[in-house]
Amino acid sequence: MFGRVLIANRGEIAIRVARTCHAMGIEPVGVYSEADVRSLHRRFMHDDTLIGPPAATESYLSIDKLLAAAKDLRCDAIHPGYGFLAESADFVKRCEQDGLTFVGPPSRPMALSGDKIASRKAMAAAGVPVTKGTDRVLRSVDEALEVAKNLGFPVMLKATAGGGGIGMARVPSPDELPAAFESARSVALANFGNPDLFVEKFVEHARHVEIQVFIDGGGHGIHLGERECSVQRRHQKLIEESPSPAISAATRDAIGRTAVRGLQSVGYRNAGTVEFLYTDGEFHFNEVNARLQVEHPVTEAVTGLDLVELQLRIAAGEPLPIDQKDVHLKGHAMECRINAEDPRGNFAPAPGRIVEYREPRGSGVRVDSGVTAGSVVSEHYDPLVAKLIVHSKSRAVTIPAMERALREYRVDGLPTTIAFHRAMLRVPEFVKGDLWTTMIADLKVPERIRGGKVPPEHLAALAIALAAQPDVLERFAQRQRLHRPRVSPWAARGRDDIKGGTDAVSARRQR
Repeated sequence: MFGRVLIANRGEIAIRVARTCHAMGIEPVGVYSEADVRSLHRRFMHDDTLIGPPAATESYLSIDKLLAAAKDLRCDAIHPGYGFLAESADFVKRCEQDGLTFVGPPSRPMALSGDKIASRKAMAAAGVPVTKGTDRVLRSVDEALEVAKNLGFPVMLKATAGGGGIGMARVPSPDELPAAFESARSVALANFGNPDLFVEKFVEHARHVEIQVFIDGGGHGIHLGERECSVQRRHQKLIEESPSPAISAATRDAIGRTAVRGLQSVGYRNAGTVEFLYTDGEFHFNEVNARLQVEHPVTEAVTGLDLVELQLRIAAGEPLPIDQKDVHLKGHAMECRINAEDPRGNFAPAPGRIVEYREPRGSGVRVDSGVTAGSVVSEHYDPLVAKLIVHSKSRAVTIPAMERALREYRVDGLPTTIAFHRAMLRVPEFVKGDLWTTMIADLKVPERIRGGKVPPEHLAALAIALAAQPDVLERFAQRQRLHRPRVSPWAARGRDDIKGGTDAVSARRQR
């Protein structure tokens, strides 16, 4: 087993990986940018080093700096977390050349998974059902229009590189294709350095269902069931759960084995997720995520397995400690991503300082967080604040338990998605388990948030009334000063470790 592992990431996932390293007797080594000097993840590291300015391109995305840090701090492996370089075949290749173990798949299957067209071809050859579409790069708007007409509108334009919902555009009609084509190319070029696009038939009213797969160095593979990830905005997930309310045990086993077979066919190793669109009882391959997923805690909850531990053991050359017959899903788990975003403002990022922070507690409640009171959610990185996970005996019990946990969650100082999640959990379709990838927009869920925006005409009437009674504002201000909750000066500095030190913080957050 490894002695020291460099965690090439930040925030909650760096803390998550560090916890498992500590439990396995591995020394976690961290990195941080100038924007993260006071970040919480530094407290969980045995050692760490500054790797550059706030811009990700000069810090967390710098292969040279990360490899130099691993060498200087005497690490023998690198765990990429998710995002940043987690799916960079170039990064994996450099690790291989430098004699460092990359905790993830080898460079060849990593490169294959990053090329969406190559992935489609490989999965189809292995018998995995693939969405109708092109297996070549579209060279012009005219070519895209011809292919789209043959497939039938609506269609989905997709970048061949990258992922995370970036570089994708739903095109409802021929008239909208030229603008969508140019926009998607520009986004793909800016984010991935590659403007190439292909097109697929858009699957209407589809669920996003993904299968978690692990394959060891000997090629032995298992799946850990599915995750339902249909609640999305801009093709990015907000709520995930396991198991899916739409998948039977027999269907789970069939598509799970198909996903394992598909990854085995390309020499894949370690953790991987095969994403599908699911509708009318049929699966359509979407893409492979060659890394640990943000939503991995729901799988951990229902299987009782530590997915980071499995990653580390496979990377160290150990065989999978379990067979498929040993995998059993118990109960139901749900995760809500708590983002610093304004759901009423089209989920625009809302960076800033967290003034007060209090996590919910209770049986079956877990919070994977990278912040505390006083933490700054930086404009330089993803606005994820934390992941709230609730596990109980059934979906019917998990939903109200999640609502209670959301009600108890306190994040003051910036907008978050907490109110959105509470509104989503009250949507009848969600409660029934009738989920699809465009349901947030279709059902206008942000408009259902309680305490929403006041209509302009109401604001005008209120302004006139207050102007006629100026003493009302003064009395209100006095009450606010009298009843304003005090924030501990320690908490304001992010010092929630004064009682028991870092180990106590880790224990409290492990839940």
